[in-house]
Formats: sequence, C-alpha cells, structure tokens
Amino acid sequence: MDEEDQQKVADLVKELVLRLLSQNHSSDSRTAIPNSQEFQKSLRYAFRILSSRLTPSVAPDAAAIAESIKRRLATQGRSAEALTFADLYSKFASKSGVNNKWAVIYLLKIISEDRKNLKTQLDTSVLLPNLVLAEDDSGKDSRILRSHAAQDKGWNNGVLLVTKDPDNRRDIAFREFVNFVKEENEVSEEVLVKDVLYACQGVDGKYVKFDNNLDGYVLSQLIKVRRATRAMVHKLCEMGRLFKKVTGYISQITDRLTADDVGTVGQAFCAALQDELTEYYKLLAVLEVQSSNPIPLVSESASSSNYLSLRRLAVWLAEPMVKMSLMADLVDKCRVLRGGAMTGTIHLHAQHGDPLVHEFMGRLLQRVCSPLYEMVKRWVLEGELEDIFTEFFIVSQPVKAESLWREGYRLHTAMLPSFISPSLAQRILRTGKSINFLRVCCEDSGWSNAATEAAPATTATARRGGFGYGETDALESLVDEAAKRIDKHLLDVMYKRYKFKEHCLAIKRYLLLGQGDFVQYLMDIVGPELSEPANTISSFKLAGLLETAIRASNAQYDDPDILDRLRVKIMPHESGDRGWDVFSLEYDARVPLDTVFTESVMSRYLRIFNFLWKLRRVEHALIGAWKTMKPNCITSHSFTKLQNTVKLQLVSTLRRCQVLWVEMNHFVSNLQYYIMFEVLEVSWSNLLNEMEVAKDLDDLLAAHEKYLHSIVEKSLLGERSQSIYKSLFIVFDLILRFRSLADRLYEGINELQSRITESSFQDQNKSRKQISKSVEHESWIADGRKALTQRAVEFLQSMEQNLNVIAEEYSSFQEEFISQLPVQKHVDLKFLFFRLDFNEFYGRLRPSI
Repeated sequence: MDEEDQQKVADLVKELVLRLLSQNHSSDSRTAIPNSQEFQKSLRYAFRILSSRLTPSVAPDAAAIAESIKRRLATQGRSAEALTFADLYSKFASKSGVNNKWAVIYLLKIISEDRKNLKTQLDTSVLLPNLVLAEDDSGKDSRILRSHAAQDKGWNNGVLLVTKDPDNRRDIAFREFVNFVKEENEVSEEVLVKDVLYACQGVDGKYVKFDNNLDGYVLSQLIKVRRATRAMVHKLCEMGRLFKKVTGYISQITDRLTADDVGTVGQAFCAALQDELTEYYKLLAVLEVQSSNPIPLVSESASSSNYLSLRRLAVWLAEPMVKMSLMADLVDKCRVLRGGAMTGTIHLHAQHGDPLVHEFMGRLLQRVCSPLYEMVKRWVLEGELEDIFTEFFIVSQPVKAESLWREGYRLHTAMLPSFISPSLAQRILRTGKSINFLRVCCEDSGWSNAATEAAPATTATARRGGFGYGETDALESLVDEAAKRIDKHLLDVMYKRYKFKEHCLAIKRYLLLGQGDFVQYLMDIVGPELSEPANTISSFKLAGLLETAIRASNAQYDDPDILDRLRVKIMPHESGDRGWDVFSLEYDARVPLDTVFTESVMSRYLRIFNFLWKLRRVEHALIGAWKTMKPNCITSHSFTKLQNTVKLQLVSTLRRCQVLWVEMNHFVSNLQYYIMFEVLEVSWSNLLNEMEVAKDLDDLLAAHEKYLHSIVEKSLLGERSQSIYKSLFIVFDLILRFRSLADRLYEGINELQSRITESSFQDQNKSRKQISKSVEHESWIADGRKALTQRAVEFLQSMEQNLNVIAEEYSSFQEEFISQLPVQKHVDLKFLFFRLDFNEFYGRLRPSI
C-alpha cells in the first residue's frame, strides 16, 4: 500500500471516529472535537483495533452473528433497538460493495463489548508497548508501527509510533528469568532429556534411575528441580517402565524356547513385539541426535529447530507411549496364555475406536494369528493336526476305529479364539474329522482329490483379501469349500462302497422283523427248541435253523455279505427262563458302519427286537390256537350222542374260549398293525428322506438317531412309557397262558371225542381195559359212560373257570393299558388308542379313560 492509500485510510478512520463522537457530544462544536484529548484517545484505539492481526475463533457466519446480537438486545428488554438493528442489517446485507460483511459486523460487536466491559478509557500506549507489523514472508510491504524515541510521540499519517524500550527493560527481564531458572533447577534440561532417553531404553541415567519398590524410573528427591519439571520427567519415564516390562517378557520367552513350552503363537507374539520395538529404536536414534543440540533460552532465537526439550520429547513420545502401553498390557494378559487363548485375548484389545490403536492391533494380530491360521488350513485340507504345544482349539485322543468319529476329536473351548464363531469352529472340526475318518476307517484316498479341488477356490479368495486375521470371509470360504467337497465324497463312500442304505434296510427286515415270510418260517422251526429251558438250548443248532429259515424264504436272494452278518445271539438268562426269553438276532456292523451302528445303538435295536419278537410270538400263539380250534367246528356232530348236560357245558366252554380268543386277536392284530406300519414304515420313510438331504456324516448320524428314537418312543419303549410297557407285557403273558389253556381244552375234547367214537364200536368192558392201559391220568371212561360224562362235565367246568379267570385278568390289564394311552407324550399313540377303542367300548366300561 503506497503513502497516498495510507493517507486515505487514515482520513476515513478519522472521519468515522469524528462522527461517532459527534453523536455522543451533540452540544459541542464539530470543529473543536478533533483537537480534544478524547478524540486523540479514541483515534488511537481505532488504529489499535485495525492494526491487530488476531484471528477470531468463531466461524465466519454473518447471519449467525446478527441473530446473536438481535437475541441479546431482545433479552435485555431493548426490543426497539433489536428491530432497528434488524432493519439496518437487512439493508447492509443487500449492499453489494462490501465483500467481507461478516468481519465488519464482528468488529462492531467486539467494539461494543469492549466499551461495556471497560470502565475507563484505554491508554493505547500502555496496551501496545511493542506492536510492529513486520514484512511478511512473500516480500510484500505492509503497514508497520515503528518506534521513534527521539521524535515526539505522535502520529505519522495516522499510524501510531510506539517506543522500543529505551531502558532495555526487556533484556534485563530475560536475564533475570534465566538466573531464576538456574537458581531453581540444579540440573539443566539437556541433562534431564538425556536421562529420560536412557530410561526409555531401560537404562539408568545419572539422575533418573529405576526404583524396584516403585516399579518405575524416578528422579532422585535430592535433585533440586521445579515441580513441573519433575512431573514431566516422571510422566516421560513411564515409557521406560513399559519398555522394561515388554523386553523382560521377550527375554523370558526367548529363554523358555529351549524348554518347548512356549508354542508357535507365543513365538509369533514375541517376534511381532520385537518388530514394533525395532521401530521404537529408530525413533530413539533420531531423538538422541536431536538431544545433542543445545536448548535456546527464551531471549534467544534458536540456531536450529532440531533441539529437544522435555516438552518436545513429550510430543515425540505421545504415539509410542500408546503403543508401548498396549504392548505392556498385552504382556501382562498373555503371560500365562498360549495358542488360541492368547490370540483371543489380544483380539479383545483390538476392539477399539481409536484408529491408531486399531491399526496397531491389526498389524500385531496378523503376525500372532499366522500360526493358528496355518493350523486351520492344514486341518481342513489335509486332516493333519500338528499341535505339539497344545495351542489349537481341536484336540485328539487315541481311540478305536469305531469311536474315531464321536470321540477321536473334540473342540477345546478354552483355546477357541473369540473371532472364530462356535458354528465355524464346528465346521472346521467336522471337515478335518471327515478326512481322518476316510483315511483311517474307510481306507480311502479319494479325499485328497476333493481337497485339491477346494484349494484353487480358497487360494483365489486368499489372494483377493488375504488369509489371516481380519479376513473372516476368506476363512469361511476355505472351510465351506473344503467341507462341501470332502463331506460329499464321504457320503458317496458310505452309500456306494459300504452300502449304508442297504445295511439299514437289512436291519429293518431282520432285526425289526420286517421280512414276514422269513420271520414266520423262523418261528415255526425254532418254536419247539425255544419251548425248552434256556440252559438246554444249543446256539449252534439255532444257527443252523436260522440258515434253514433264510434258505426257505425270500431272504436267500439278499446280498451274501448282508446274510453273513446276521447271527443268533443267546442273551444272559436266569433259572426258569425259556428259550423264547433268551433268543435274539444280531447284526454284525463292521468298520466303518460301526460308527453309525455302535454298541449302544445295537443294544437299542436288540431291545426293539425283543419287543417285536414277543409280539410276534403272541401272534404266533394265537394263530396256533386258531388252528386247534377250527377243526372242532367241522366234527361237532360227533357230540350228538352226549347227554344234554355235557353238551351245554361244552358249548358254554367253547364259546367262552372263542370269544376270549377274538378279543385277544383284535388287540394283538391292531397293536401289530400300529407297530409295523404306523411306527416302522413311517419312521423308515422319514429316514430315507433325511438321508437324501444329508450333507455330511453328522447329518446322517442325526437322521439315524432320530429314526431309532422315533421307533423307541412310538413303541412304548421309552423311559416315560415304562408303566404302560409293563402292562402290555402282562397282557402278552396272559395271552400265552390262554394259548396253553386252549391247548389243554382241545386236547381233552379230542380225547373225549375219540373215546365216544371208540365206545360205539367196541365192547364196554374191552374198551374200559384199553382205556385203563392207554391213559394213566384223568381216565374219563374208566367207570363206564356215566363216569365219563361226570368227568367230562367236571373237566369242562374247570376249564371254563380257568378261562374266566384269564378273561377277567386280561380285561383288567387291557383296560389299564388302554387307559394310559391318552396320557402318553407321543401324538402317534392316539392312532393306537383309536384302533383299540374305535367303538368306545372300553370308554363306556371305564368312564375315567
């Protein structure tokens, strides 16, 4: 700005001050005001404000400032002035000649506030002792306020001229301040800076040393320094304490490496810490160089900006302090941890909102988790579990081949990192377990081709995003691709090579008695043997009879491997047991099928077989009784020669027997229908459907377990059906007692019929002798026809009484059995209840049902 422009600005400022003062002194003369002392002070105040370079801290918003001024006037009860201001501001805002309107309004606002806050007029010569406007860096001239001590203190072209302290008070004050600092501090700041740098490296300095009691570096109390300096040194020396803790942990781990008890994750953690300390050492080297430069005094200008004071050192160490604090905290938390537990603990510290901390922890975890992710990769692609230091979240234990899938491998939850979800961990476990199952139990090597197919897809994903910490998508992609292919191959091996479905069907046909012709023929030929005491039965003879039943039925067309697995088993027995009570069939499920058909599973199959075998035996007994009863109807005309008393008793007894047989047959037929169709066939259909959608061996095991559980629960063999199960077996025993009684009845009737026929053709005396020879017990015709009639009536009455006793007991236990069906948990038992009591006959007998 040239002199003409400066003069123009000065004249405009004078005119502005003159107008403002004229409003306040309207009674005085306008020509007299410029020469007054008040005018000169106001003018100096105006130039002081216009010469200021202070930048306001508020945002440049003219409308916001105007609104603030208007609101303040309104709250002070000056509504008229607020309206006037609003009108003036709207006119001012519409002017186009003023560029920086916000600055003008802000200037007027500050002036107004100063006038209110100050009680007296300001003396600008006191407020601005050494204000100069120097030449800027770009070389352009600017207005300056210079001191002319030799000239009079006045104005030159409207610019205030200020003195330069002719008595050198400024230099004297600086010298006094330096002497004061030297007197208050016994040790110079340069020495303290060097000691602090030593402490930051874990080394004792001359004045700053490590105190074991306080567990930190401290400045000796004997050294005289200012309190603020001591506090600053103590704060900076915290870095040394943290550094010592971190390096001590690294040294401890390094010493333990020879004992092989650290683990690969712990080694990776130490290596990552060592890398971070390397960057820290580089920073200390730079600070060491800067600390050699002297620290300039307050009155001096620094010869170089690369000096190092305590405050500058605090700024340099602010970010490393955060990192070192994190590392020290991790060292404390991970001192007794290893493997997955260590990575999980470090991961918890990475959940931080500070970008610096988040980035630092992410970089650290990339190194620490690298061994863990490598273990995962080896496990899901090769099935190898190289976990020498027990760091992995999957552990193995030596078991037999049939227990490999269920017990060979398990999750170690204490070693499962928090950034791997339990569902993902289960998939990882199953994938490697499938490979080992194929290798050990199935003796299959085709899994390697499946793993090879999964590797390219996972490699591409890892190449895009990296395979390590933070790349959960890449990890899940690896596991999913490997699991999908390996599990599919495993199911193909089970279905095609080991014929899992065929073996399930064979168990259904033979152990669950689904092959009707085989079961019927088997019961026919083994019945006489099983009627003997259990301790007299030969398992070899029963095995031969089983082979005969197979060859005489459609079972002969089955796969020889399946038939070879079917065997006879004699269960443990007690004295008094019959062969029917101890006979059973078993199925030899070899590796790898024994993974599904375990000992506990086969024991449940055996329990189901015993129930079905008892049911089939009862059915077989009723059929046998019917075969005995049916011919009697054809030969009933031979009883016409009997007396009416005998005929009436005979008809009554036979009717009671046949009615009871019909009731028992109705019960057994409907129960067998329910078991064979509603239970076995429906459960088998569900099993086939679930085998079709099974994706892995766990799904297959779950489907079979569901199938077996469904049969047990629906067949009243579950834990909650014990009471009704006992009632059912009592009913079975009563039916078997009825079969024995019916056989005795019809044997007696047949003998009576034969005696009547014989007596009609032979002499009475001769027949009496022959009968006495042939019959030792209950000879009905020993005393002639009268005695025969009397004995026949007594026999028939006795049999009818026995039948009534059985009928009464049977009715009681049958009703008890039916009454318990509605309270059973399984809904399918309602169908059995409906079939047994379709006409509500038992409900009418017992209203409480």
